[in-house]
Amino acid sequence: MTTVQKIKEIEDEMARTQKNKATSYHLGLLKAKLAKLRRELLTSAGTSGGGGGGPGFDVARTGIASVGFPSVGKPSAMQSTLMSKLTGTHSEVAAYEFTTLTSVPGTLRLHGSPIQIIDLPGIIEGAKDGRGRGRQVIAVARTCNLIFIVLDVLKPLHDKQILENELEGFGIRLNKKPPNITVRKKDKGGIAITNTVPLTNIDHEEIKAVLSEYRLANCDVAIREPGCTADDLVDVIEGNRVYIPCIYVLNKIDAISIEELDLLYKIPHSVPVSSKEWLNIDELLDALWKSLDLVRVYTKPRGLAPDYTQPVVLKRQKATVEDFCNAIHKEIAKQLKYAVVWGTSAKHSRGQKVGLDHVLQDEDVVHI
Repeated sequence: MTTVQKIKEIEDEMARTQKNKATSYHLGLLKAKLAKLRRELLTSAGTSGGGGGGPGFDVARTGIASVGFPSVGKPSAMQSTLMSKLTGTHSEVAAYEFTTLTSVPGTLRLHGSPIQIIDLPGIIEGAKDGRGRGRQVIAVARTCNLIFIVLDVLKPLHDKQILENELEGFGIRLNKKPPNITVRKKDKGGIAITNTVPLTNIDHEEIKAVLSEYRLANCDVAIREPGCTADDLVDVIEGNRVYIPCIYVLNKIDAISIEELDLLYKIPHSVPVSSKEWLNIDELLDALWKSLDLVRVYTKPRGLAPDYTQPVVLKRQKATVEDFCNAIHKEIAKQLKYAVVWGTSAKHSRGQKVGLDHVLQDEDVVHI
């Protein structure tokens, strides 16, 4: 029996099994087995139908962040049209499926910052099980800082569900944060489970079943987040999941009514646009910038006004004065005694002297 057949068999058994106290241990075992089989499928080079290697999927990274455009490859190649207009990069556009056959990178300049946009080939349903070349496509998507899923407004939920299932199968968690669960191995003492919140979607039997499948006989499990499930526990144990923000770009709003547009706005993390008529693109770019969570820092030469044309762009998690110096030249931080900062991170409007560990905010001005 192949890995894909084993996965299908477990999925069918899970669908047949009603969840209750008597079956929680069995379901926990099945979920852990399913996760292990999916990992085996993705890492095995000899998987049937995996597609193998090929040119066009290795993308040289440029810019401060990257945005991936995966799709189900439906007619009109909407994401290719949008990317071509955003970046000026030619990505093949035609009225048939799977127009884009390789990863096509381009650069969008937003607020003075270069952001890489990658148009990815369309994937087919079942790619997570080895069909088509989905493995290579989503391997690129895993490394992106943000994912744009471009959907047809006439059937957004259908394609949305397909793509979410495929990305989920490759260990990509969209618009989620890592679960607040810790699993610490120890030499002896058995299994100790502690929780600071009520366990509503998982019980001790299910936790023990998952640990048993991973042969974790001695460990401490701590759950500090409400609503955690067995799938969250599996994700923590596997340790290879990536958590990426996603924006659902609902294209072709020029073909629907105002009432239908109001309904689209109720879909979480979505921005309705028209790439053909170039409608609502400003809102899309604002959502892009907010999701990437970048910080612009402007330099101020001695005796001159700040330079607002070429900001130094940092990721918010790494936005100290030291990170700012290293972005310009690594030797600056070694010689710096202090910096003067103006902006929201400074205590005084006249400027504040700070050290290397000072955390900068968006649109701060720094003199070093």
